[in-house]
Amino acid sequence: MNAPPALIELLGARWVAEAPVVAAVWDVTGLYAGFALGDGTLALATGTWDGGPRLTPRESGGVEFVQAQAPPTPLARFSVHEGTCLGLAADPAGGFLSGGDDGRLVHLNVDGASEVLADLAGEWIDLVAASPAGSRAYASGRRVHLLGTKPGSLTLPGSATALAFDPAGTQLAISHQGGVTLWSADTLDQRHLAWPGYHRTVAWSPDGRYLVSGMEENALHGWRLSDGGDIEMGGYPGQPRSLSFSADSRFLATSGGLRPVCWRFDPPGGDDQPHECGVAGKTPVSQVACHPTHPLIAVGYHCGAVLLCQPGSGDVLVVKHSGSSPVSTVAWSPDGARLALGTEAGELALVFLPDLLFRFRSPG
Repeated sequence: MNAPPALIELLGARWVAEAPVVAAVWDVTGLYAGFALGDGTLALATGTWDGGPRLTPRESGGVEFVQAQAPPTPLARFSVHEGTCLGLAADPAGGFLSGGDDGRLVHLNVDGASEVLADLAGEWIDLVAASPAGSRAYASGRRVHLLGTKPGSLTLPGSATALAFDPAGTQLAISHQGGVTLWSADTLDQRHLAWPGYHRTVAWSPDGRYLVSGMEENALHGWRLSDGGDIEMGGYPGQPRSLSFSADSRFLATSGGLRPVCWRFDPPGGDDQPHECGVAGKTPVSQVACHPTHPLIAVGYHCGAVLLCQPGSGDVLVVKHSGSSPVSTVAWSPDGARLALGTEAGELALVFLPDLLFRFRSPG
């Protein structure tokens, strides 16, 4: 029997860039998805598709698929770095921020106009972040720079490995060897959250109460920020390099296994055992991204497959079948109606996922 078509084949727009996809983010309007590519270009995809495929409800129940009546808008590609794009963020003022191995931090508007915001000749800018309050941050090795109403710089004990602003946009979390440093965008005060090991990535809970890092030691470590209390989460067969909190902060989804691993955070420690969901792939999970409103996780695998699943459930929807290259990024649009994805082989796609597709049950 032939496998049913994946959602990308019915409701998706696909392109091939012939360069690895490093990252994908949506601009603040949700109208454009930006893809950072390994050849130094940014590819912009329009998040609207006039005459595109759609689902309509049937009077008898269920939905009916209506094929596309027009092709999607072509990608727009803009050269922003002389080498490779290494970091990408949506700028709160509009457009995108990109860091590259040419040492430049570039702002790109959706119309293609660009501006160099920083130029560190002979260095790499491999991490960028932007806050809803308007601050921008970038890192090069051990040095982190903050642009905003109160610009500043700091030098860490080791190289920065990830940057993430809190939901309010007032604190920047910086992961590195030995823990995470919190840096106030308002006062430039620092707070060090210490834990032995090499911290590779970092995520805030949407309610701002918890901070979690993924570690090279095949574990997570979390902090309750009100009092600095530690939360240990281990037992992974691989490194949990992709972390994503649910919109209600009730659970954290991570990579690091053959299926996405979910930890309860209502409260953390109430259930010491994580819960896997979806299905186990032949290769590990590479990316996870929680839906901005629904209890739904987009999961990318090293085999190239992309699935949708719910915490506590084995049910899945297949967005993309396996291919020849790992999924390197998945990103929901702000309204959750579209999913951007990319692979290390340069496949790019937008998949249109209306609420008509889903019937939700409460997570266990």
